[in-house]
Amino acid sequence: MPMRISKIYRKAVHPAQLISGLILSYALFFLLFFALLNKLYPLDIPVEYSTVVVSSDGHLLHAFLTSDDKWRMFIDSKEISGDLKKAIIFKEDKYFYRHPGINPLSLARALLNNIKEKRRTSGASTITMQVARMLEPKERNYRSKFIEIFRAFQLEQKLSKDEILQLYLNLVPYGGNVEGVKSASVIYFEKMPNHLSIAEITALSIIPNRPVSLKLGENNAYILEERNQWLRRFGAAGLFPGEAIRDALTEPLEATRHEVPHLAPQLCLRLKSSYPGEPVIQASIDLELQRKAERLVGSYSRRLYFQNIKNATALVVDNKTRRVLAYIGSADFDNAEDGGQVDGIQAIRSPGSTLKPLLYGLAMDLGIVTPKTVVYDVPISFSGYEPENYDDNYRGAITIEEALASSLNIPAVNILDKVGPDIMMESLSYAGFRQIKRERGQLGLSLILGGCGVRLEELVALYASFANEGEYEPLQLTQGEAHYQKKQILSAAASFMITEILTKLERPDLPVAWESSQHTPKIAWKTGTSYGRRDAWSIGYNHNYTIGVWLGNFSGEGVPDLSGSEKATPLLFQLFNAIDSDPEEAWFRMPDELDLRYVCSASGMLPGEYCTDDIIDYFIPGISDTRTCEHLKKILINPDSSLSYCTACKPEFGYIDAVYPNLPPEMISFYEESTIPYKKIPPHNPECERLLTGSDPKITSPIHENDYFVNILDSSEIMLSCQTSNDVQEVFWYINKKYYDKCKADEKLFFLPNEGKVEISCSDDKGRNSSVWITVKYTSF
Repeated sequence: MPMRISKIYRKAVHPAQLISGLILSYALFFLLFFALLNKLYPLDIPVEYSTVVVSSDGHLLHAFLTSDDKWRMFIDSKEISGDLKKAIIFKEDKYFYRHPGINPLSLARALLNNIKEKRRTSGASTITMQVARMLEPKERNYRSKFIEIFRAFQLEQKLSKDEILQLYLNLVPYGGNVEGVKSASVIYFEKMPNHLSIAEITALSIIPNRPVSLKLGENNAYILEERNQWLRRFGAAGLFPGEAIRDALTEPLEATRHEVPHLAPQLCLRLKSSYPGEPVIQASIDLELQRKAERLVGSYSRRLYFQNIKNATALVVDNKTRRVLAYIGSADFDNAEDGGQVDGIQAIRSPGSTLKPLLYGLAMDLGIVTPKTVVYDVPISFSGYEPENYDDNYRGAITIEEALASSLNIPAVNILDKVGPDIMMESLSYAGFRQIKRERGQLGLSLILGGCGVRLEELVALYASFANEGEYEPLQLTQGEAHYQKKQILSAAASFMITEILTKLERPDLPVAWESSQHTPKIAWKTGTSYGRRDAWSIGYNHNYTIGVWLGNFSGEGVPDLSGSEKATPLLFQLFNAIDSDPEEAWFRMPDELDLRYVCSASGMLPGEYCTDDIIDYFIPGISDTRTCEHLKKILINPDSSLSYCTACKPEFGYIDAVYPNLPPEMISFYEESTIPYKKIPPHNPECERLLTGSDPKITSPIHENDYFVNILDSSEIMLSCQTSNDVQEVFWYINKKYYDKCKADEKLFFLPNEGKVEISCSDDKGRNSSVWITVKYTSF
C-alpha cells in the first residue's frame, strides 16, 4: 500500500507538469495584467504628418511643416520598395516578422552585458520598440524600457507587422527637423522613396542610429564609409545580388539639403484647407504642364511689370474630365509687395464682356436670335440705363455674330432685355457663379457688361461647358474627387453656334501682333476688359482644353493700356501653343439638332417679298424664329414723292407704289442725330382723317418714374425727347394733359415743371401717343 501511494505521489509532482503549470499560470497572469494595463493606459498614436500635395502621377508638388515645425511626410505602403524593407529589417531587426514585439534573447543578452559592463552597451530594441519610443520619447532608463516593452505589445496587438514597419519609416529621425524616410528622400535626394537606389537606401538606413553625427550634406564622407561597410554586410548576407552591391559601392554620395518643392502654391494651400488632417492629397495637376504654364505666366508677367500690370493668373482644364491640369494663382507667389500670395483663381473680379457668349446662347435656345439676326447698335435707353460701347462708337445695323465677335455692349444689353435678366442669372447660378447667386436680387441689365462679380475658375468651367455641347460640370481639383451630375445650360446647337462665332479671326480683339502670325492657335476664345481697365480676361477652348487668363493688379488699380485683347490674349495663345499646338482631335461637329437655311442678309429673317440678298444661316428647327423679313415696306406716294397715302386716303389715280426701309425708331433717331442720309417716308396726306397703326412714340427723356431735382435758383429745365417711326414728321408734347409745344420728330424741347408728380405725354402726327410720370423736387443747391 505505501509503495502504491508513493508512486501516485511521484507521478503527481512530475517536474515537466510543474513547469508547464507554472508557465500557464504566469502566462495567464501576464495576459490579465496586460489586459488591465491596456485598459488603464490605452495606446494612442497621435502622429501629425506634414500635409503633402502630389500631382496626378504622384510627383511632389508642395509640402507643409507640421505644427511643431517638422518635416514628417507620410510614406504610403506603395512607396515602400522591397529593397527598402529588406535593408531596414536586416539592419534593425532580423526577426521582426517572428517576434511578438520584443526579442527575449536580445533583451536577455543586452541586460547581461549592461550588468557586466556596469553601463549601457546595447539596447536590443526591436523595430516595434523603437516605434513605441518615438511615439512617447522618454529619458533612457530601465523604467522607460519597461514602458517601451508594454507599448510594443500594444502595437503588435493593434497593428499588423507591415503597419508597424510603415510607422517606423514615418517616424525615424534624420537630424534637425527631418523625420521619416520620405522626408529624408525628398529633402536630401529630391526623389520619392520608391525611386531610391540601393546605395541611397543604405545611407538612409544607417543615419537614424546617429542622426547628429551622421548628417547628410555635412558628414557625407563619414556617411559614405559607413554606408559601404553596410553594403558589404548586405552583400555577404546575400541580401542583394553581387552586381547590385558592386554598383552601389561605386555610387558617389552627393546628398545635400534641398528646398521642398512649392509648385502650385495657391492650389496646395487651398487643398490643405479643404482637406484638414489629410497627410497626402493627390491633386489633379499635371506636373509637366504645371511647370510649363508657371514658366510662361511668370516670364510674360515680368515683361508687363513695368507697364504697371503686376499680377497674372491662369487655369488649364481638361475638357473631357473637367480636371484642373495647371493652376497658377499668381505670377510670383514670393512677391509679397504686389500680393503674390493672393489666389487670383478665386478672387472676385468684374468679368467685363466674358459673359456675353452665354447670353447669346440662351437667346438662340429661346428662338430670339440666330447668328445672322440683325440687331441695332445705336444709342438707346432702358428706363434710364444708357449703355455705351467700349470705343464710344455706334455701328448701326449689325448681325449677332458681328456683335459678339466685336463684343459690342449695346446689342448685348438689348438682347439681355429680351431674354430677361432673371433667366440669365438663373443660368449663371446653375453654372456655379456663387457671387451672382448671392447678389441676384441687386443685379440688372448691367451684369452683361461686367456689373457683377465672378471668379476665373467659374468662367473657365462655363467655357468648358461650351466645349462639351453645353453640359456644365464643376471643375475637379483632386484625383479622387467624385464627378457631379452634369447640367445642361445650353443646347448642343447653341453651343456649336457660339463656338463658330468665337473661332473667327476677323475680329477687333485679335491682338495686333498675331494678325498675320502663322502660329495663331485654332481655338474659340472671348476677351473681356472691366470698367476702369482693372481686369483683362481671355478665355479660350478647343476639343481638349479650356484655358483662362486674367491680368491686372490685385490691388484693383486700373491701367490705361490694360485690355483683354492686347494683354491677356497673347498669353492665352502662348499657353495653347505650348500645351496643345497641334491637336489631333477634329474641330467641333455640327450637332444633328442644328440645320441650315436661307435668310435675308438685311434682317436675318426668312426672305420676304422685297428681299434680294439671301445668305445661309444656322437655325434650330422648331425653336428659331420663322417670321418673314419686313426690312422693307410698300408705301403709296404721289409722283413727286412729297406725300404718302394710306388705303383710306389714296386718290383714285396719280399715285405710285414705292418701297422704303422699315426702320425702328431708335435707328431713325440715330440716323438723324448722326446726319446719316437714309430714305425717308414722305409726310402723310394731311387731309387723311384715319388714325394710323404703328409704333407709338417712345419718350427717351425724361425717364419714367424717375425723381428729378430742379434748382429753383438757376431755373433748371428738363429735356423732352422721343424716338418715332419712319413715317412721323412732327410730335406734340403735353404736360399734365395740357398742350405744351410741338417740334420735329428728332428735335428736343425743354420745360420748367412744377414740383410734385408730373405727367408728360407725346403724340405723333399719326395720332399715336405715349406717356411717362416723373416726380419733381425743388432744391436750392
